[in-house]
Amino acid sequence: MTVTTEVPLFHRFAPISLDELVGAAALLTRLDRKYVLPADALPALLDRMPYEVRALQIDQQRTFGYRSIYFDTAAMDSFLAAAHRRRRRFKVRVRTYLDSGLNFVEVKTRGSRGVTVKERIPYAGDGADLGAEGRAYAAAVLAEAGLRPDVFALRPVMATYYRRNTLYVPSTGSRVTIDTGLAWQLPDGSTVQMPQSVIVETKSGRAASDVDRLLWSLGHRPAAISKYATGLAALRPDLPANRWRPVLRRHFTTTSKGI
Repeated sequence: MTVTTEVPLFHRFAPISLDELVGAAALLTRLDRKYVLPADALPALLDRMPYEVRALQIDQQRTFGYRSIYFDTAAMDSFLAAAHRRRRRFKVRVRTYLDSGLNFVEVKTRGSRGVTVKERIPYAGDGADLGAEGRAYAAAVLAEAGLRPDVFALRPVMATYYRRNTLYVPSTGSRVTIDTGLAWQLPDGSTVQMPQSVIVETKSGRAASDVDRLLWSLGHRPAAISKYATGLAALRPDLPANRWRPVLRRHFTTTSKGI
């Protein structure tokens, strides 16, 4: 599935290279705030962005396709930790950058005061299994965070697809990602989509960024949404979804087969 289509709205910003962005705002340990906006609200947000904001550009391209394959145990430990808002929770996924073909095993945990910690290593598999190296890496990272799920029981339970634009905010050294064309797919091919909505995520060290304050001024507030847990709740009615029902009712389409 190819999901990359350039979004011309982002060409109003000066470019920043990947090396520059990583050097200025790698932010693998960060405070994340997510906002779900109607797609038609995006132009107004971008028009009011601070002048110095820059857009990630690689080889003249600014919109990039992503796929994430999420892994969970048979007991759904990762999902249920998010559903029940447990302080110690985790995600394990294989992240693919569709334009470059690069793949990583990524492990996300929660640090102190709700800070997200993401760690990763290169991955050479097909997404059907983490592989011995990936399992060992996941076990080590999770143990360091005080978590010990059965990594041998981790299996792929859902994939997400979307297009992403990334902005850099120099005033706070923070990043903003805007995800469009969002779709989720179970291994059996069942899918759900958010065709009329976008997810804006601010990633900063501690303080709110200028973009957070701009979003608040436009009437947008952080939303309870997790690409993994909310998408899986939409596709699996047997799972608890109370935490995400407002987002599910407002933004998700009905389930279908195939993407």
